[in-house]
Amino acid sequence: MTEFGGWDMPLHYGNGTLAEHMACRGGSVVFDVSHLGSVKVSGPGTFATLQKSFTNDLHKISPGRAQYTHLLDETGSVLDDIIVWWITEHDFLVIPNASNTDRVLAAVGGEDVTEERVLLAVQGPRSRDRVIACFGETAWVPRFQVRRVDIGTTLCTVAGTGYTGEAGIEIHVPIEAAQSVWEVLISEGVVPAGLGARDTLRLEAGLPLYGHELGPDITPLQADLEWVVAWNKGDFTGREALVSEKSRGIARRLFGISTEGRRPPRAESQVFSTGREVGRVTSGNFSPVLEHGIALAFLDPSCQVGDAVQVRVRDIEIEGVIVERPFVPSKRS
Repeated sequence: MTEFGGWDMPLHYGNGTLAEHMACRGGSVVFDVSHLGSVKVSGPGTFATLQKSFTNDLHKISPGRAQYTHLLDETGSVLDDIIVWWITEHDFLVIPNASNTDRVLAAVGGEDVTEERVLLAVQGPRSRDRVIACFGETAWVPRFQVRRVDIGTTLCTVAGTGYTGEAGIEIHVPIEAAQSVWEVLISEGVVPAGLGARDTLRLEAGLPLYGHELGPDITPLQADLEWVVAWNKGDFTGREALVSEKSRGIARRLFGISTEGRRPPRAESQVFSTGREVGRVTSGNFSPVLEHGIALAFLDPSCQVGDAVQVRVRDIEIEGVIVERPFVPSKRS
């Protein structure tokens, strides 16, 4: 167990992080991600409130869908990256990161229902088969769709979302039924997985982590996530700052780096190119699938995919190259 965002989290179970990582890439795993927040927002004015508060445009989706979006401050910094589950016309579940639920409540109102449910993420190329074997065909929800379905004998909200680069769902299950749902999944061969594998999986998928690639003084444009900014939807918090930044040009940009050998880059490692420092690593680790180091790093925007770099880890320089993301191609469906 380890502390994360004010929660005690399983770092790994009996077989360790590497085994859990590979089980997700080749089979199916289940994560307890109840540290994520759940804010229930309802009523006729909810759509307008979310549109004003978040960067993405809900007009792109409809009830029964989910959307990735950002909550910004007035400087354009990312206060949180969020998944919005649009359940019915006037009913939404907003899913913030572990420590940012209060920020979302301040921005959009609503009711914090985090302590009323458990959130289970079933992920991996075999996850669909396992979920259907456990709970029937209706329990599986396609990618970025949202439904209320019976999981066993309990009405749950299920979304086709995840944080691994694999197919999967996340189940918002009332807390009194959570243990039985977990045990049924495990009995069907779904492998329990912890925070360690969740981090190596999201890094292979090139996905940002709040506090590393997103956070104070980091904008969506710097994080290479301009696609999450709906410029034409009207005003939203932080829009003016982003317009100004886009006009003058970003000072740094998030890139992927692939390094030689098994020694992994680490957060805050300096990155050099043609003899000058061009940035720093935000997240780095050993890739179990690729069997070498990978990293995300904020670099000078003049850097390009294909550039050779050196990453300094404890006075040792590791050779690397800037690469496209994801590091491991997605097999999501």
